[in-house]
Amino acid sequence: QVQLMESGGGSVQPGESLRLSCVVSEYFYTTNCVGWFRQASGKDREGVAGIYTGGTTTYYADSVKGRFTITQDAAKSTVYLLMNDLKPEDTGMYYCAASPLQCRSYSWYTENEYNSWGQGTQVSVSS
Repeated sequence: QVQLMESGGGSVQPGESLRLSCVVSEYFYTTNCVGWFRQASGKDREGVAGIYTGGTTTYYADSVKGRFTITQDAAKSTVYLLMNDLKPEDTGMYYCAASPLQCRSYSWYTENEYNSWGQGTQVSVSS
């Protein structure tokens, strides 16, 4: 079972930045796609960004394109989510998830594609 651990959440003001980290065990052997999801209070969990661990392909939700960047450091078995120009609507619990399947443009944002999840890290954006 792949283990994931998120960190880096916090409380910020609109326009500020945060960088989330997700350490993934078994990074090279069983993981082909890592996704970041978020869940706001009272709402469904939604895909925010995804990255193919075997290459450089990345995917983003329309709501975060141009503001969020997903990257990976294979040597550290870590996937990052850099979040710039944060807005109040970005508030929520952020989760990273791992999939043994290759990321696809039509499925990376689907929860069922992922079989391992972290515990989440809270992001709060308010003035």
